[in-house]
Amino acid sequence: MVLMPDKMLRMSVAVAVGLAAIIGAGIFVLSGTAIALAGPFSLLAFVLVGIVALLVAVELGILGGVMPKARGASYSFVYGAFGSELGFITGILLYFSFATAVSAVSIGFGSYLASLLGIRVSSFSIPFAVGLIFVLSLLNIIGMKKAAKSDFWLVAIKVSILVVFIAFAIVFALLHPSFIAGHFSSKPSQYSIGAIFAASVAIFFAYTGFQAISSLTDRIEGGARKAARAIVYSVVISLVLYVLVDLALMFLAPASSFTINADPLTFALKSASAPGWLSILVGIGALIATTSAAIAMLLSSSRLFYQIGENHLLPKIARRYNSKTDVAVNGVIISAVIAVVFLFAGNIYIIAAISNFGLLFSYVLTSFAIVHYKRDMRESLHVPFYPYLPAVTVIGLVMLMIGMPREALVIGAAMIMMLLAIYYLLREINNKKVVRIKLFR
Repeated sequence: MVLMPDKMLRMSVAVAVGLAAIIGAGIFVLSGTAIALAGPFSLLAFVLVGIVALLVAVELGILGGVMPKARGASYSFVYGAFGSELGFITGILLYFSFATAVSAVSIGFGSYLASLLGIRVSSFSIPFAVGLIFVLSLLNIIGMKKAAKSDFWLVAIKVSILVVFIAFAIVFALLHPSFIAGHFSSKPSQYSIGAIFAASVAIFFAYTGFQAISSLTDRIEGGARKAARAIVYSVVISLVLYVLVDLALMFLAPASSFTINADPLTFALKSASAPGWLSILVGIGALIATTSAAIAMLLSSSRLFYQIGENHLLPKIARRYNSKTDVAVNGVIISAVIAVVFLFAGNIYIIAAISNFGLLFSYVLTSFAIVHYKRDMRESLHVPFYPYLPAVTVIGLVMLMIGMPREALVIGAAMIMMLLAIYYLLREINNKKVVRIKLFR
């Protein structure tokens, strides 16, 4: 369906959608986990992963120009380049990643809400997370346009709160210079390449919300060119904020004191005996951040689900679409169910890592799609630093996959094998011809 011009999204709103998906899980929920895993070296991990995310963002922007009507983000690019087999596997893995990402973000919401209310986090974080998923599913069903516009104001508020948090941490560091240096020492286990890779897995999950913009390319004023700029802007802004907040956390609390939990900013403020009003303000900012991130992820997952159905790789149920609200209703509902189930998959780091597998897999194939389209279009497709851009991106993504926890790798590999079996079973049932090609002359 083509929207009328007055229903198109401005680039500022598109940037807000990207920031809404990025600034939430990362800064408010997983930044403490990164410090717990790598100590002060988490700063290096934030920068390195930010560079990889920026490379992927550039690729998505380029492919958005090739396929401006694509709704399925990386899936659409892979499907267009390589066909139904890789498209089916990539689409389902990516959809699964978006849906499980809602789980991780919602646990963060539940943890901060429990902390604000002064009740036991371990008992109430999941019930609160379930409530958030239910409410936001209704919001997405009401209409994509409304959800995207609400993100613009949510981003403005939460970024302002983060600036206040960073400013307080800087003042705190200036007033207590004698023991701030000790905050940047850490446990022996954090001084290793493995620790940096482990932290990078959590951090990469935090950056990847920019793909939400590429699923809206056909809804953005100025088309693919403005969408590409919006993707890059959202990643760069997030990178700066991530590094500043990571520093602020270690100004307020020793790096060795952080653990894998979903409310690190609250922990850091308590450690520094911050005034109560600031803890409340940051808690409110965290609730806004996690809410807007969940909105963006539900929005992206539902549009991806619909696009896979439109390509007839899923049953008719996936093609149920409300043209008045521009929402794939069944996609929202199924995403919400998956998100609730994975609330019980383990701690937030494991959930984030499981989500990461599909994202990393889709981005690797996106890089190969760049090569495919560049070969076909040659000079008409401008790819900066080609072929080094896709090559370096693939290397960075594979290195991140190597650093993933075993649980995520096992689940990811099992899903690929299962999807291959399902694909070829359905192909046999539908009596489709076998395609044979010659790889070598």
